Amino acid sequence: MRLQATQPWPDWPEPTSRAPVADEAVAPDFLPPELRVPTRQEVAGVMMRRQHPLVIDGEVRTCPECGMYRDWIVCCMRDDSVWLRCRAGHETKEPGLDAAWFNRHSGPVDRFHPTLEEGLRYLGH
Repeated sequence: MRLQATQPWPDWPEPTSRAPVADEAVAPDFLPPELRVPTRQEVAGVMMRRQHPLVIDGEVRTCPECGMYRDWIVCCMRDDSVWLRCRAGHETKEPGLDAAWFNRHSGPVDRFHPTLEEGLRYLGH
């Protein structure tokens, strides 16, 4: 470290910005459409299965229609709202959860489904 402190810094040229030249070719996307991962703006939402009871603010969340308290499908929508779907198919918006909670508790996205029904079938609902 002493040696580095005594050595003079090299005289590097200052970086310059250059405007793009009009005749430069723009590289096309290198992946075909079927291999590209959709961006968050291209999907309606993401979902995960939560088999254990869901505790929000110290209370176990139950379905307001049937009273079920476990085996939820948790959906995080594009607008960052979180919806719960019970095994019976009842859906309710959960104001106590947000996209940050969903991201902390979900695993990586492993599959994209063209419809909600296909996603639910994949998750076992």
